[in-house]
Amino acid sequence: MGRFRVAGIAAASLGAVALSACAAGGGKHITHASPAGHQQNNAAAGAALRKSETAAAAQVKANELGQVPVIMYHRIVKNPPPGDDRSPKDFRDELERLAAEDYVPVTAAEYVTGKIDIPAGKHPVVLTFDDSSPSQLTLDGMGNPAPDCAIGILMDVAKKHPGFRPVATMYVIKDLFGKARQEEQIQVLQWLKDHNFDVGNHTRDHLNLLGKPKDQVENQIAAGQTLITSLIKTPPVTLALPYGNQPHEKKWALQGASGGTRYDYRGVFLAGYTPAPSPYTKDFDPVGIPRIRSKEKVGDCKKFCSMAWLDWLKANPTDRYTSDGNPNTVAFPKFKAAFVAPSFTSRALPY
Repeated sequence: MGRFRVAGIAAASLGAVALSACAAGGGKHITHASPAGHQQNNAAAGAALRKSETAAAAQVKANELGQVPVIMYHRIVKNPPPGDDRSPKDFRDELERLAAEDYVPVTAAEYVTGKIDIPAGKHPVVLTFDDSSPSQLTLDGMGNPAPDCAIGILMDVAKKHPGFRPVATMYVIKDLFGKARQEEQIQVLQWLKDHNFDVGNHTRDHLNLLGKPKDQVENQIAAGQTLITSLIKTPPVTLALPYGNQPHEKKWALQGASGGTRYDYRGVFLAGYTPAPSPYTKDFDPVGIPRIRSKEKVGDCKKFCSMAWLDWLKANPTDRYTSDGNPNTVAFPKFKAAFVAPSFTSRALPY
């Protein structure tokens, strides 16, 4: 009985409050929005936002299903021998060109996970460095990059071009930037981590994995993983295959285990020839992501290296990835809708 009485008193009190409110309002009725009204308002607001986002994407001709240049560098040295090395001047000139043509660096980890957050109208580029050479990163006694090493040059170009992010992915092996002491290895990898660089696995010993049995493949990759995580406790997100050669079973490079270490990568990078597909497309293949060699137009590089491909992307802007500036949407011209990967359809913004 006590429960019913309390309920009755509460009801009476609520009635009194309602009557007082009517009296205070001069007898006017106070109306409250219905749940259906809230839904209608939310739907209208959502439609308005969608219209605004679509218009913004169309204005900059966004195409987030377009191709992304992933550029591969090795040593940056004066008077480079024939091969993959570049001179400091050539490297600086390429970065200056990328900045002038509205490219914004993103890391390999950001690219493979679809976390490409760059301004509207800009194009992502992934800068990758193989083999952890001292020419790529050398720090002075105060923790500043040497001005003529690759990262020193990248930081300098970024200062001159606000918006050109000074980030890259460093694919490391046991020769960690020429550092033998563990403390020095920790210093350099921690510097990279603190400055938003991405540290990727390039295997421990840089052995060619082509034709190797599964246990050897997994041992090399797991050993590289352990090398990194023992120093900075941050597991790499991607792997770059030595010489770009895939093992007998491609999936061995993506997932595996050895010596108590398990690896599970979001992307495996090759060594050449074409720009990479957008991570939002059905063409994106995490076990074999192409990269472009950094080189001028000579020999095979007349068609297949960085200068040639940057020329091609500039001449074919509708095939290049162009951002809508919104990291929560994947914007593209309507007729490209068939190429959206199923995992990204909820973010699709066709216009």
